[in-house]
Amino acid sequence: MLCFRLFLCAALIANLHRFAQAEESDPAVAGKGEEAAGETLEEKTVDGFSDADRATMAEGSEKHEFQAEVNRLMDIIINSLYTDKQVFLRELISNAADALEKARFHSVQDESFLADSKDLEIKVEHDPDAKTISIIDTGIGMSKADLINNLGTVAKSGTTNFLEAMSEGADANLIGQFGVGFYSAFLVADKVSVTSKCNDDPVQHVWESTADASFTVSDDPRGNTLGRGTRVTLQLKEDAHDYLSEDKLKESAKKYSQFIQFPIYVKVKKEVDVESEESDDDDDDDEKEDEEKKDDVETKDEEEKEDKKEAPTKKTVYEWEQVNTQKAIWMRAKEDVTEEEYTEFYKSISKDYLDPLAYTHFNAEGEIEFKSILFLPKKAP
Repeated sequence: MLCFRLFLCAALIANLHRFAQAEESDPAVAGKGEEAAGETLEEKTVDGFSDADRATMAEGSEKHEFQAEVNRLMDIIINSLYTDKQVFLRELISNAADALEKARFHSVQDESFLADSKDLEIKVEHDPDAKTISIIDTGIGMSKADLINNLGTVAKSGTTNFLEAMSEGADANLIGQFGVGFYSAFLVADKVSVTSKCNDDPVQHVWESTADASFTVSDDPRGNTLGRGTRVTLQLKEDAHDYLSEDKLKESAKKYSQFIQFPIYVKVKKEVDVESEESDDDDDDDEKEDEEKKDDVETKDEEEKEDKKEAPTKKTVYEWEQVNTQKAIWMRAKEDVTEEEYTEFYKSISKDYLDPLAYTHFNAEGEIEFKSILFLPKKAP
């Protein structure tokens, strides 16, 4: 009996060994293994960075401390003194529009400035799986020095002015009027990443911070993926996951883009009908068989083929949908513009928290024709 059991065990081990060898030699099985490994790698890619990219960035990154007043500003934001958290999208879209305006200004002086990235535009996309929102522009971009100076270490008068205004009881939602609106991103994000490329710096850089009194700057291991411009990615806090809703994001982007002259697109998901295609081999076989049949039989076969056609299947596609399609306010007729629209437009371009003292909307005709709105502020700039 013991010998019989030993014989069965030996036979089982031999079969398992042969099966393992067959798997190793079978290219189909090997292909499946490689495919599974590829899927695992793809799942770990967030904001275009793989785990290997992250490791390279961590190894070569430079760590910097936030300037003291910026730290105070971050504390105010993290403690959520804002009444409306979606102000972050207003500020990031406004910053992107400013970057596009600077790029356009440089292109007037230098026709080659825009190079291959001639479309001046803003794109907003979200990733429900990674819990991120990204705002991408094709503006002037930032060099490594710009990222360090503009986003952390150099004391800006706007930071001081904002903190003074806050101590006097000003509304925290006015942060953009002091030039430090970027930091409103931490209202909804645990971590902010800024990838940027400008014409003056051959290297694309990545700025990252978790609002822990420091930030890092590193070379982008992927190389130049933007061409020119900036991508700001927010890893959302748990209480901000409602912005991962496509409808919510489109509504907010549309609300804060009505006075932006550059096109703003939101990435949306759509389902389209796709008809299944028949293989060429089946068509060839059917033709040969049809030649041997009579005319009435051929007609019957054609009818049967029509009946056997599969119904269209649904396919998910992603498209960029423009949200600011409204005509510019100065191009509209006076009677079609409300008092509130004039006031909101003034505040959006002037960064003034006060209503204008007066304004006039007029058309000029002559050798040069143009339409314009002239505002008079309540206080001298």
